[in-house]
Amino acid sequence: MKRLFIPACAALALTACGQQGDYSATEERLTTVDVAEAPADDAAGGESPVSIPQIAYVYEYGFRVAAREMAPLQERHVALCEKLGPRQCQVLEMRSSGDEGDYAYGSLNLAVAADKARAFGAQLATTAGEAGGEQVSSAITGEDLSKQIVDTEARLRARTALRDRLMEVLETRRGTVAELVEAERGVAQVNEEIDQARSWLAEMRGRVDFSRVNVQYQSGTPSGGGFVEPIRRAFGSIGSVLGNVIAALIVLATVAVPVGLVVWLGLLGWRRVRPKKKPAADTES
Repeated sequence: MKRLFIPACAALALTACGQQGDYSATEERLTTVDVAEAPADDAAGGESPVSIPQIAYVYEYGFRVAAREMAPLQERHVALCEKLGPRQCQVLEMRSSGDEGDYAYGSLNLAVAADKARAFGAQLATTAGEAGGEQVSSAITGEDLSKQIVDTEARLRARTALRDRLMEVLETRRGTVAELVEAERGVAQVNEEIDQARSWLAEMRGRVDFSRVNVQYQSGTPSGGGFVEPIRRAFGSIGSVLGNVIAALIVLATVAVPVGLVVWLGLLGWRRVRPKKKPAADTES
């Protein structure tokens, strides 16, 4: 047991000082045998087949809809998600803003089961069309997590096997007190690495199993060219132009009235205090 304990403690010391992917030669000899002899750990959940890509997809959709129809359309899309159930679809975030006049903006972020994400996107477009909106953009991006998942699973199995060997050393109580204390510290370090690997693995598998669906909403009409478009923009800007003119007149009146009053009072006072000219003497005839 001492022969097994010494290389195991040396491996733990090197692991604590190194990065995630740095392994010493001593640790590799130990963990390679452990992985070959030990069965797959239940916590790892089984290694994903290398031949099947583990891809995390993100779907982006953009819809243009009238400002007054934006909030109801968001609610309909949320209802579609809730209809699938929490095991198939989850609402992550919903926002809306700028509902002044004809301008409005909104967003909806969902997590949808990967095998239903494409069909769910088609339902979003259909619902938007029924509300008088139109789809103006769409995009699909994917990140291949196959290698990261396989590497994390292998690391999890290796650390689990190393922990089991250290626990076996502690159970036999062979070695000095200092060696046993060092083994306990080593077990704590390995358990921390195991928890971290499990967390990474769960996060990556969640991204593969549930695709992100991000929906953007905007109001207004697309700008186009031609003879009519400048006229349409001019009519659309009449309200803002008139409002700016009235605002300028209000500001001018606010400044001119007090200034004019001060000037008028000044002239009035000057007329009262100025010396009066004496009438010219009549010339003798």
